[in-house]
Amino acid sequence: MEDRDIKIVLADDHEIVRVGIKRLLSMDKSLKVLDEAPNGDVAIKLVAYHNPDIALLDIQMPIMDGIEAATKIKADMPHVFVVMLTAFEDYPHVEKALTAGADGYLSKDIGSKDLISALHTIMHGERVFSRSIIKLLQKRYPETGVDASPVIISKREQEILNLVAIGKTSKEIADKLFLSIRTVESHRYNVMQKLGIKNAAGLARYALSSQSILK
Repeated sequence: MEDRDIKIVLADDHEIVRVGIKRLLSMDKSLKVLDEAPNGDVAIKLVAYHNPDIALLDIQMPIMDGIEAATKIKADMPHVFVVMLTAFEDYPHVEKALTAGADGYLSKDIGSKDLISALHTIMHGERVFSRSIIKLLQKRYPETGVDASPVIISKREQEILNLVAIGKTSKEIADKLFLSIRTVESHRYNVMQKLGIKNAAGLARYALSSQSILK
């Protein structure tokens, strides 16, 4: 993935925001913004035309919002990674975006280096969330001054979370995924560290509450 350009279609209804994001992404020569859209309807057409790697979408846009656009893009072109880059950090928008199939949900407060890193990470099939979004998924309100760097949930960690949510023990998870118990426990510990969860009960509650949208 890293040996070729990453092609992006960018959608935001504010031209000045699009210009700013495009300028930030230009810091990495492998990120190529192929085209820009002022709304979700145009974004869908540009994604169909350019066949990019990533559709980087705002949520609130005229004519068609980013969530509806994400739903249509994922239905028609499931290989395109969809990333929401938005000022909305509330549970209903997060839930709708992830239900639509979004591969990442990032706050516009994110730093340029973290944004670039997140887009590269998503190209490896991992999901990326701002830390404030993770807090929402834990049924908390985002805190002011929270670390804005993104949280990455790998494919394997997501598999393990899904199994935790249905009550599987570490041994049962290890048997199902053909892993050692020690490896499963290591993944569980890493997820807890990323999410700021203190114990196994907290991990189980988080996994259960997020299962419906973090698939």
